[in-house]
Amino acid sequence: MNVLNFMQSFFSDGSHWHGYDGIPQRVWEHLQYTAAALSIAAAIGLPVGLVTGHTGRGGNTLAFVASGARALPTFGLLVLMFVWLGLGIVPVMIPLVVLAIPPILITTYEAIRTLDPSPVDAARGMGMSEGKILLQVEVPAALPLILSGLRSAAIQIVSTATIAAYVALGGVGRYILDGLYQRDFEKTAGGAALIAVLALFVLVLFWAVARVAVSPGVRRRRTA
Repeated sequence: MNVLNFMQSFFSDGSHWHGYDGIPQRVWEHLQYTAAALSIAAAIGLPVGLVTGHTGRGGNTLAFVASGARALPTFGLLVLMFVWLGLGIVPVMIPLVVLAIPPILITTYEAIRTLDPSPVDAARGMGMSEGKILLQVEVPAALPLILSGLRSAAIQIVSTATIAAYVALGGVGRYILDGLYQRDFEKTAGGAALIAVLALFVLVLFWAVARVAVSPGVRRRRTA
């Protein structure tokens, strides 16, 4: 059988669509891990990237920290956290958050730093505070790039959250890990296909968010 036949057999099996090991349950668990890790990473990366980009200070340090985080092996960090903390969600969240912070941090910083300075200077001339300039002038103009960083982080998380299965948690990774262990290649191929579908879902979701959140004027300037 080829891979497509494995996938067809997996998805056409009714037993895979209900129960604690069913596709809806595993997908829901996977999305929960992704949403939690992305929320934590955004809570860390967005404020630091925004403030650093606005002030122009600490850019070299930020790049150094982000490069160091990118160099950390996600699976190796998972094993280290598992040895240190034992079973649970925390050993999974830490490597996923570390994976997601660099694209959010760097893209947010660059989005603010590369803006046209004219609107910012005009806002200062009108007496706006630095906080209002950042939130009301810079963030709306930089939002497309900021969202691209969040999108990149989300895709990396949703593709890597399969590691949760290695510490006895759920998610779509269970199909891949269990399928390899049981030599059930239908289950392995089905799990891999679900990961690809979830990555596409993230792309479509962020496209829809950008259509709603980014003002038409900013979109026109970026496509001009």
